[in-house]
Amino acid sequence: MNTEKPKMHFTDKELLNPTNPITVNLIGAGGTGSKVLTCLLEMNHSLIELGHPGLSVRLWDSDTISDANIGRQRFAQCETGLYKSVALINRANRWAGTNWKAEIIKFGKDNFGKLPTHAKATLYICCVDTVKARFEITDILKELGDYRNYGGHPTYLLDYGNSQFTGQVILSTIGEIRQPKSEKFETVANLPFMTDEYGDLLQQSEISDDTPSCSLAEALGKQDLYINSALAQMGCSLLWGLFRNGMTPYRGFFLNLKDFRSVPIPV
Repeated sequence: MNTEKPKMHFTDKELLNPTNPITVNLIGAGGTGSKVLTCLLEMNHSLIELGHPGLSVRLWDSDTISDANIGRQRFAQCETGLYKSVALINRANRWAGTNWKAEIIKFGKDNFGKLPTHAKATLYICCVDTVKARFEITDILKELGDYRNYGGHPTYLLDYGNSQFTGQVILSTIGEIRQPKSEKFETVANLPFMTDEYGDLLQQSEISDDTPSCSLAEALGKQDLYINSALAQMGCSLLWGLFRNGMTPYRGFFLNLKDFRSVPIPV
């Protein structure tokens, strides 16, 4: 008789009953990040309707909109030349009445080796397009994990990554999340970073040609039309489950859009 308890991660309690909106750093406003922002608008409205304070999002991206971004990303022809983060946040605030913020610099430490105060948040969502940037972000978050005893501490990182037809979303804890006692489940306090668990694979998968695409046709040769939006929806569904259910048996998934296969990753 198998008496092994199923594994479960319980959501940090500060996310479930906060006094103020949950602060979110969305890092990257390209193919995936621009779609994730739309999902966060839907999530924010739904949380507020359920009596939750909702989300306060800060979008980080230093790139400007080019013709190659039109069609696959959430931009219009009239926005060409604008900063991606500014265009998206202005549109989101006008549409939903939010007061979310845009940053036109890359997320990271300043010239003095410190992370600006306004760069700290409770949730981090990583939608960057290079492996190097993902390692830099997780290194910063590991340092922030040392301050979990203070209010408004960082709790989770939702990391997105993809190639042309495949991708993955991994949910990680920033440090350990205190878990309740449970007779039904084996609780899991720590969810590892993508860079720790799959670091070697990430390094091997790094595309040597990271030059910007000059046209939509060229961009589609690197990332297919719907891989970003599919990952955005599924990844935010995982995040929504943390709020709605207060726990999750999964910490991510692998997706192959070419043959429509999705493989969940248990905690």
